[in-house]
Amino acid sequence: MSSVVEYKNGKPTIKNVETFCSLTNFALPRSDTSFRELFKEIDKKVKGEHPKVTQGALNNCHGDWYEWLIAIQAWNYRIKYQKRQLMLLLPNISRADLASLYVEGLNNHLVDLRLKVEKSNNVKLITSNPDFVILDIDEDKLPSLDEEPITQVTPQNIRYLEECYKHFIGKCNFNNIVGYFSVKTSLRPDRRLQLAHEGSLLKALYVHLQTRDWIIEPIGLKYYAASQSVTKADREGLQTVATHSITNVQSIPQAAVDHVFSIDNINEIESALSEIIIY
Repeated sequence: MSSVVEYKNGKPTIKNVETFCSLTNFALPRSDTSFRELFKEIDKKVKGEHPKVTQGALNNCHGDWYEWLIAIQAWNYRIKYQKRQLMLLLPNISRADLASLYVEGLNNHLVDLRLKVEKSNNVKLITSNPDFVILDIDEDKLPSLDEEPITQVTPQNIRYLEECYKHFIGKCNFNNIVGYFSVKTSLRPDRRLQLAHEGSLLKALYVHLQTRDWIIEPIGLKYYAASQSVTKADREGLQTVATHSITNVQSIPQAAVDHVFSIDNINEIESALSEIIIY
């Protein structure tokens, strides 16, 4: 197990992928296994052999592990139920802006918007990438991907899922991107605000594209969120309105976050996907 941590100047650095794969024995957890308990077991094993590893460092890994488990199940769900919609991991915006998924004309609209905002009043259009994008890959014959389910948690499989979005860069028309999904291992008031802001902004950008391309009856954009534990206060806090939808009396107020799911095992992922991946 020593290979999961490397030391630089005496300080331990966790190898995130290797740790997760090797300490899960390269296998998916049982469908009812709590992710929270699974992460605790991994933490205990790592700290048992590497006492200098801090809990804070391990907590930083939990977010990636959580995303990978959801990404694997989303991949398998589409294949199992023969869905045309697909939920894929997105990288941090420093690596790729989600706007790059759109075809050139739509991407140019968003680039133009960003430039005009920055020139207008000393402000910037600062965006973030949600954790997942939901694509309708049947329309306009978008690229097809492998149809083999993922049965092992390996570095190769994780890297494949993390790179899949690249197949769709510059290929998505307006109706190909149908939603986004952001996940947190835990929710605090500041994280709730982050989710609400992200959902509100993404929906505003969608409406901007709709207006620029004069799309009369858009299918709409969904924004979902999930955490390992969701309280009543979390649900109430995430009921906030999408800001753009209350600036015009002709528009109907929309939720910034359409639904927040409590996900702490594979069964709960599948239940959430049954509401997210419709077609």
